Amino acid sequence: MALLLLVVLLTAGVSPNDAQQLPDIYKKGVELALHQINARHSIKHHFLFFKTIHQAEIQAGFGVTYIYHNFYLKATTCRKGTENADTTTCEFRNDRPLIDCVICYKISAGEIGGKPYLNFMYRQVLSKESKREREIGCYQAGFGSLTPTPVAYTGS
Repeated sequence: MALLLLVVLLTAGVSPNDAQQLPDIYKKGVELALHQINARHSIKHHFLFFKTIHQAEIQAGFGVTYIYHNFYLKATTCRKGTENADTTTCEFRNDRPLIDCVICYKISAGEIGGKPYLNFMYRQVLSKESKREREIGCYQAGFGSLTPTPVAYTGS
């Protein structure tokens, strides 16, 4: 029965990884990324959260949590600037590449604190070198222990 429901949801265009189903600490990062990408002048269509690739968190104590979230954003049929855009009003476009996003940030008292590390890249141009640069970016921003692979940063 659950499989049938999943098939119905997928054929209806509803993603099982909808951003609304993410825990609040991950939603904050996705919202920041969406705000950043949709504010770019070169972007013509509205982007929405599509799928989580990897996520990690570390409870640092005193109400502080460090977050690493790698996810895809996907272009929709809605023009940039569409009010209240979501998957029910804007269908995903299949003719545009996915944007692979990485965000590392600190949550304290329910808010993003400090300066988050945020990187966007079209999925088809993502290379081992660019993934390594992301790991170093998170490490330099103070989030080294959250990256999916250990970073041996030597500094520069």
